[in-house]
Amino acid sequence: MLSFAALRARWTGLLGPFVALCLGVALMSATALILVSAQPRVPDRYAGAEVLVAAPPVEAVSGTFPERRPWSPERTAELTGRLAALHGVTAAVPDRSFYAQAVLDGRPVGEPAPGDPQGHGWSSAALAPYRLVAGSPPGRPDEVVLDRALGLAPGSPVTLLTASGPAGYTVAGTVDGPGFYLADPVAAPLSRGVRLIGLVLADDADPAAVRAAAEAVVGRDGTVLTGADRAQVEPPRDARTRWIGMQVLTAMTALAGFVSIFVVASTFAFGVAQRRREFGLLRTVGATPGQLRRLMYAEALVVGAVGAAVGAVLGTACAPAFGALLVDAGFQPAGFRVRIEPWPPAAAYLVGLVVALLGVWSASRRAGRVRPLEALREAVVDRRPMSRSRWIGGIVVTALGLLLTVLLAGAGPDEIVNYALYASMALTGGLTLLAPVLVPPLTYALTWPLGRLRGATGMLVRRNALTAVRRTASTSAPMLLTVGFTVLIAGSVATSTGAYASRDAGAIRAGSVLVPDGTPGLSDAAVATVGGTALLPSTVYADPPGGTATGAGEPLAAAGVDPVGFARVNGRLSVVSGDFAAFRGPETAVVTAGLAERFGWSAGGGATLGYPDGSSGPVRVAAVVADGSIPAQLLLAREVVRAHDPSALTEAVFTTAATGPDDGGADRRAVLGARLVGVAEYAAERDAAEDRLVWLATLILIGVSAGYTAIALANTLLMATAHRARELLLLLRAGATVRQVLGTVAAESGLVLAIGTALGLLVPAVALLAIRSALSEQLGVPVGLVVPGWTIGSVVAGCVVLALAASVLPARLILRAGPGGAGPRVE
Repeated sequence: MLSFAALRARWTGLLGPFVALCLGVALMSATALILVSAQPRVPDRYAGAEVLVAAPPVEAVSGTFPERRPWSPERTAELTGRLAALHGVTAAVPDRSFYAQAVLDGRPVGEPAPGDPQGHGWSSAALAPYRLVAGSPPGRPDEVVLDRALGLAPGSPVTLLTASGPAGYTVAGTVDGPGFYLADPVAAPLSRGVRLIGLVLADDADPAAVRAAAEAVVGRDGTVLTGADRAQVEPPRDARTRWIGMQVLTAMTALAGFVSIFVVASTFAFGVAQRRREFGLLRTVGATPGQLRRLMYAEALVVGAVGAAVGAVLGTACAPAFGALLVDAGFQPAGFRVRIEPWPPAAAYLVGLVVALLGVWSASRRAGRVRPLEALREAVVDRRPMSRSRWIGGIVVTALGLLLTVLLAGAGPDEIVNYALYASMALTGGLTLLAPVLVPPLTYALTWPLGRLRGATGMLVRRNALTAVRRTASTSAPMLLTVGFTVLIAGSVATSTGAYASRDAGAIRAGSVLVPDGTPGLSDAAVATVGGTALLPSTVYADPPGGTATGAGEPLAAAGVDPVGFARVNGRLSVVSGDFAAFRGPETAVVTAGLAERFGWSAGGGATLGYPDGSSGPVRVAAVVADGSIPAQLLLAREVVRAHDPSALTEAVFTTAATGPDDGGADRRAVLGARLVGVAEYAAERDAAEDRLVWLATLILIGVSAGYTAIALANTLLMATAHRARELLLLLRAGATVRQVLGTVAAESGLVLAIGTALGLLVPAVALLAIRSALSEQLGVPVGLVVPGWTIGSVVAGCVVLALAASVLPARLILRAGPGGAGPRVE
């Protein structure tokens, strides 16, 4: 009963924890529903085949999603023939795919993603649920069937851009789905190796029986899939997109949980400081410390139960829209849909209750230590702002944050955001615990200019802050959290992004670079138009010592280059052993030191590689180079990559021609599907898609942290202002004007914001300097510290507006009562 009475009397002070828990549980509910729904699905292009035979998967490193290793041409022909002869199978279709893109009005259309081949042999259409809606199948080498959404009727001319270059075709027919379908004899030379064979079944065939028979044929050379298992052949790009989304959602959920605990803890801690006389009176009439602790837990449990319930319902309702936003942002693959289930919101509700109880733990202990004589105290002077447990906790958590900062300095580009998040959590928590020690010197430093002004405002602001150190620390804590998170997360991402771009730009000896424009890569025709040194990326396969679990080897990133031209434009090439000049001809290769160590290769020795067309062959290692000195794990002659990967697209061509603002316009439109840019622009754009996702994730994390801390900031200032109603009215009775009182309140809020900002800048300062130093040493180039001013300025400006509104407006309402309202305080 006492808990409910206290809640009714102080409900405005608990709005912050209620909203924080509500939003936190809503985010956790929506996130859990999305994670449960984010499962592989059967690709649309294979949905028409009830049985699929897939090549063996390769060994994948965590965070990578390689394609399966193709069968050899001989094994493909053998499997196709034997599978076609099975009872109930009307056709066994080897799926052959290649890069294809339509050119309309002189521009490539569609912008397919890298690794998303849109060209297929006509026989592959039988594996998809698409129908021929007009015209006929392609019968001649110059005929194509394409998507009716392009608006081309049968008989229309169309230009297709493939890896070899643009070619003219005639539309033979249209289908109600994506893709470009050529006659099988035409598609085969353009395609990579076969990784999948689809089985078309007779109407009365039993898929289970066909699967069993197919497994006997395939053996260890593949996997036979039916039903929902066919989702295992989803495109690697979809699996990677879903994995990236999971990282972002996990970080969001962790941050939401942490900040929810922070908001609940800071609000209840501030409430305990304000309710010391109330608790003293309860102790005077016989309440035990345990009863006061249980009182605090009961209040938190009621707030948590209501807030978590509302949040669970809200999160469930918003999950579908949230999922759609993730698809638009690129954190979930196209076609993703949220599936509503009861247990994720229920689990989020329970987590919300736990968060509420964890948040009130420290405050309940402090409430239990209030002595009965506290009821007689009228002053708000903090006699002992730092307890022993607070000292220990602050030092331990700060030390943990510094340890994470050390790990952050050595983290890779994909790990920087997570390490920055966890380091900022620990450092923020540590400095929050130690804030009462840091507040007095900061207050003296920040209020020194006010002390030189005329009037008593500066003195009042300074003495109020120093008299109630714990209150000042509690109200500045949300600003500390906001600034610390914003500067560290945004600064670490911006600094690392700029560092890698600077390294790439400094390592290229070229006047300009030809890059794709509206296409996933450059065709051979585009490369031949400008000349220069080209990078032709591909994937090869090799068996490490001891083999792999699947027997398909490991995928290796390869690049086809012209050895002489590559050596001329690569400014960071570093040979560890061997001679780069020996890299000549189709039988030689250059490998990185890490790769050579893993596979037991050495300069002058041999290696056996598997190629994208399914064939294998030996190469001689001409040289071993330092890791990071070449843009792949190994280099091959360009003609070798082209011969074994007909669908490969060139990443970039480095030329000696210069481009600038005056002459770049003509150059950039001279080649179909390409444009000429400067070296610095190329380096900045090279990882543009990755950088975009990283920045989106960064802004999401900043938004979550800033949103929560805005709640805490407004709530604590509102509580502080309401608690000081008698004090403000006494100022009126002493002769101050309403404007002077409101100015004092605004100045005190400004001081709180300044203290929080100063402490918040301490959180990322050491970490960002460590990141800059580590990146400079790792990359071998000077690294500048980049802190996005517009991001930080926007967050701080928003907090300033919110803080002034949360303190000045309530004070204005209090002052409307006039000086006559300054009677005795009632707790």
